[in-house]
Order: sequence, then C-alpha cells, then structure tokens
Amino acid sequence: MEDSRQIENLIYRYAELIDSGDLEGVAELFRNGEIISSAQNFRRTGYDQVLQMYRLSCRVYEETGTPLTRHLTTNVIIEIDDTGETASARSYYTVLQATDSLPLQAIIAGRYHDRFHKAEGQWAFAHLLYDASGLQ
Repeated sequence: MEDSRQIENLIYRYAELIDSGDLEGVAELFRNGEIISSAQNFRRTGYDQVLQMYRLSCRVYEETGTPLTRHLTTNVIIEIDDTGETASARSYYTVLQATDSLPLQAIIAGRYHDRFHKAEGQWAFAHLLYDASGLQ
C-alpha cells in the first residue's frame, strides 16, 4: 500500500477507535506520539497521558460501550517529505452525536494538523494538533 494511503488510514483509524469506544486503541496510536490542542493549551504525550485524557473527557455510554458519536474526517491533504520518513497532513473533522435526550446533530467541528514518522516501514502519529469549535 502506498505511503499516503497508509497515513490516510491512520487518520481514519483514529476516528473509528474513538467512535467504537476503544480508548486504549486510541492511546496506542500515540504510544510514541502526542496530542496537542493550541486552543485549550495542552499537550498529552504517550500512551498513559493520552488514555487518561480520553477517559476524563470522553463519555462512554454503558448501553453501547461507545460515546454515540460519528467522526467525519474530510478534505485530507497529505504531504510526504523528500526523505520519505516524515509527513504532514491537514484535514477537517465534524463530530455527530445522538443520544436518548439529544437528536442527531453536529457537536464539534475543527481542523487537524498532523505529523507522522515512519519506523520499520510503518507510519505512526508523531503528533496530532487540533483546533476545535463548539457548535451550538
């Protein structure tokens, strides 16, 4: 599989893991990486910090074991550097949610600015930087 497709799959895998409630899987994507929010002024590095962040910030509903969300990631632009060992990506995201008390609606949207590195032939997140805007 070509490099840009592998990177794109990582971006989509991140969203899929959150939506399925697999917070350990999300944290594993950042075992050697970090998540940064410039708007909220935080940085979480490595598996333990990322897992703790998601356990505190992501409500998982007992009935489904998921946060009842669907992340839509669009307009993915990937740029691989000349060495073929690092890359960057930009994309937009919109998160939809419906609960017993909340009709289906967009609850947050924003932009990702990601960096990736390649080790032993596999691409991984170096960092995911996001900016978010609450939707009302």
